[in-house]
Amino acid sequence: MAISFESDMEYGGRVLMPQESQEDTYVENKLRPRSLNEYLGQEKIKENLSVFIDAARLRSEPLDHVLLYGPPGLGKTTLAGVIANEMGVNIRVTSGPAIEKAGDLATLLSKLEENDILFIDEIHRLNRSVEEILYPAMEDYVLDIITGKGMGASSIRIPLQHFTLIGATTRAGQLTSPLRDRFGVMLRLELYTDTELMQIIKRSAAILAIPIDDGGALEIARRSRGTPRIANRLLRRVRDFAQVRAAGIITKAAADDALKALEIDALGLDSVDRRMLSSIITGFGGGPVGLETLAAMIGEEAVTLEDVYEPYLMQIGFLNRTPRGRCATAAAYKHLGLTMPGQQTLD
Repeated sequence: MAISFESDMEYGGRVLMPQESQEDTYVENKLRPRSLNEYLGQEKIKENLSVFIDAARLRSEPLDHVLLYGPPGLGKTTLAGVIANEMGVNIRVTSGPAIEKAGDLATLLSKLEENDILFIDEIHRLNRSVEEILYPAMEDYVLDIITGKGMGASSIRIPLQHFTLIGATTRAGQLTSPLRDRFGVMLRLELYTDTELMQIIKRSAAILAIPIDDGGALEIARRSRGTPRIANRLLRRVRDFAQVRAAGIITKAAADDALKALEIDALGLDSVDRRMLSSIITGFGGGPVGLETLAAMIGEEAVTLEDVYEPYLMQIGFLNRTPRGRCATAAAYKHLGLTMPGQQTLD
């Protein structure tokens, strides 16, 4: 199975975030599972995918088009690679923003061989004119190319090899209905439990030769916000502290000391989470406050707050999203050691 990155982005087919290094990205790729057996968590998804993949192989057909959606960092890109491995086909990796023109997509599709996979990350950000090229490609495996203009325009139909499109998005609601309806398999990835994250951390530690005990793995898992990407990143940072301050072994105490130094509290909240909640409480009396206003106040992008921070804060009951804006809950006040209006502090 070959992986091709079809984009002009900086590294590994995606733009690196400011806090990421190429070394971190290399390690992340090294930790990716290659088969459904190695892929930990998401048991129902794996069970169903195993059936779909086996059926497609028995019929010698491409897998039906797959849409993977859910919060960032849960393994959508990894799962696409696993599907390609299980099918024994090549996969080309790109992203919605990288496909600027219809011609870019046509070039990608024409390079695919029989049963190959095209993976488009952030598929909700596809240009509308590009998206329309996908419709006949997904349904009939053809490219409809318009040549000329006005009265002299004509349509050329180019056949394609049978392929599978795997789309990934954190915002399934932003997909247009015509595109969404053309996916035969739609899978929502859920946040991971502490037990599942603990297994992932121990697997990653074994691959990276990091000594870790169950207490250390559980402590990192508890503060990873249900997200494998965060768990693996914290594991690497805790390893640094353990090597310098704890004889190289990640124990519960070593993990706790390292995560405190990284300003990640017992529930996995970091400085941005706490600034976000504190701003709602101290600046707006607990809310409601609009997302754009909140983003400007704490110096973060609104889309980052909405996609990265809000889902976890809502899941643990610290934030409510209302038509009028965001509101902090009583649990958020308690976690920050603040008194909610209308309540009296007990002596």
